[in-house]
Amino acid sequence: MDDAENLIQTIRKALEEELHSQLANLAYPPYETYHEMLAYHMGWVGEGAGEKATGKRIRPIILLLCTAASCEEWKKSLPAAAAVEFVHNFSLIHDDIEDNSHYRRGRLTVWAKWGLAQGVNAGDALFTISHLAMLSLSHSFPAEMVLQATNLLLQTCLQLTQGQFLDISFESRPEISLDEYLTMIEGKTAALFAACAQLGSLLANDQASRQKHYMEFGKALGLAFQVVDDLLGIWGDEALIGKSTSSDLVSGKKTYPVILGLQSDRAFAKRWRQGSIKPEEVLSLARQLEEEGIRAATEAEAHRLTQRALSELSAAQPAGLAAQALIALTHKMSQRIQ
Repeated sequence: MDDAENLIQTIRKALEEELHSQLANLAYPPYETYHEMLAYHMGWVGEGAGEKATGKRIRPIILLLCTAASCEEWKKSLPAAAAVEFVHNFSLIHDDIEDNSHYRRGRLTVWAKWGLAQGVNAGDALFTISHLAMLSLSHSFPAEMVLQATNLLLQTCLQLTQGQFLDISFESRPEISLDEYLTMIEGKTAALFAACAQLGSLLANDQASRQKHYMEFGKALGLAFQVVDDLLGIWGDEALIGKSTSSDLVSGKKTYPVILGLQSDRAFAKRWRQGSIKPEEVLSLARQLEEEGIRAATEAEAHRLTQRALSELSAAQPAGLAAQALIALTHKMSQRIQ
């Protein structure tokens, strides 16, 4: 393990401790089950608990690395990193409810396990805790900076709901344009990546111009992340081998490659417009999209966005091991398609 990877692991460990700390004071009578619901969703307790259940914590790690790339005192930013992770997980709980999803990362979702009403309440709890975490930055940062950081996170939460609004509204439409799709993922996915990078820079007391480069880095990285996810939703192992019901083709999601396929107006588009796709059709339709050049075009877009992210990161002039870690993390996220 190289020094940059060691830094990421050090940051992840400190982050996990901070997340536990933010929730620890909730585990008292009569709220033990309340705390259990939150801890379960965070991946700490219950069946399947562990790293696979917690996720990679990519967003808060980016925040802390962006702070570390400008100053040595990245640990002061831990409450903000916890806040963005709680916001992300609040959005996942509500997404699961809105999408009627019973499983996430191979485990029952909170609402499926404890009921719809408690699922909504658990999401609301994480949303509230995230902002209490932001306010706790006042122990280490001036009030004006805390207010600016909190405002940035709240504006991002609004963007998340706007992106979700578009995503839900698109479900009732037979087709959408690529521009509409990109607007949606800018809100639903890229906004939080952008906010994490900018928050990290803000808390390092960077000038506005540098913060903007970090924000643009995060935005491009978030878009690339979503495009790669879209590709894996059709050509990933789980989507093609043994679990084809998980394919985006079966669920009817209008993802980046699907929209490109519809725009090309060839064999794939003709089949899509005939109605729901069955699990046994996934492999042949994925091959059809590949033959029509859609996979290559999707990979090219992911590569273009990744390069744009790296260009903005370079312009931000990060320093030290954190700079190396940010570059390595960016490449690692794009290489999921290999």
